[in-house]
Amino acid sequence: MAVKPTKAEKKIAYDQKLCQLLDEYSQVLIASADNVGSNQLQGIRSGLRGDSVVLMGKNTMMKRSIRLHAEKTGNDNLRKLEQLLVGNVGLIFTKGDLKEVREEIAKYKVGAPARVGLVAPIDVVVPPGNTGLDPSQTSFFQVLNIPTKINKGTVEIITAVELIKKGEKVGSSEAALLAKLGIRPFSYGLNIQSVYDDGSVFSPEVLDLTEDDLLLRFATGVSMVTSLSLAISYPTLAAAPHMFINGYKNVLAIAIACDYDFPQAEKVKEYLKDPSKFALAAAPAAGGAAPAGGGGGAAAAEEKKEESEEESDGDVGFSLFDDE
Repeated sequence: MAVKPTKAEKKIAYDQKLCQLLDEYSQVLIASADNVGSNQLQGIRSGLRGDSVVLMGKNTMMKRSIRLHAEKTGNDNLRKLEQLLVGNVGLIFTKGDLKEVREEIAKYKVGAPARVGLVAPIDVVVPPGNTGLDPSQTSFFQVLNIPTKINKGTVEIITAVELIKKGEKVGSSEAALLAKLGIRPFSYGLNIQSVYDDGSVFSPEVLDLTEDDLLLRFATGVSMVTSLSLAISYPTLAAAPHMFINGYKNVLAIAIACDYDFPQAEKVKEYLKDPSKFALAAAPAAGGAAPAGGGGGAAAAEEKKEESEEESDGDVGFSLFDDE
């Protein structure tokens, strides 16, 4: 007959297992295990088997093991993991993709009835329609101020009613009514609270970010740096092109006002002396003569387009004004 290990031996074995996992894995998901049953937890362990290990235990024991292991190995980053052990939580050690592991865990959420005294994690709304209950059950609906009517010998709810709000405790009448209607409004499973990745701690919402989100945020940051640099006249790599263009515009304005010539200003002065050249320059781009009766409007449109293109070219570089 196998000898049953003592409590001290169990603690030593647990400490050894936790230290081994800390050495082997650099990624840890901290998950809340409120209202999670043993069968449900066993299913999660089976689904994650291979790349991940789920470890539950008392917070005091886990904190002690992590603290001593951090002191022994000199890895102070593990102390960050110790600070995350608050409430009924467990550790999920993994070598896989964090987002995929979280999605796999979410598959094992199960529906649960509303028990008396339980704090509602979401709003509970009773939908309108036939309940299938006989007219003698109307007292439940009257207590909760739910409008009903009798239709074909059964109770029918007239309009949707918000029975319980998020954060409120479930009362006995609400729990009894939901049970009679067969509604299981809540779902429970391991809920990821924080992510530990080789010393870095961040919220699980970070796992939802895509490459497009990162590019958008990067572009927004570059835009803000550029605006600030231009406002305080401080040169940066992001603001340099705009500074050169603005400087060129200022030099060009001075050259026109003072009748001073330099190669990049010659074409601009030429067009200002004879604006009709804009129309002449746009004519070849039209690809042929305009139809009768609409030549004037087409020429004006082309002229406007040409001016717009030249202004755009002037904003991005100096090639428009280079001598060919």
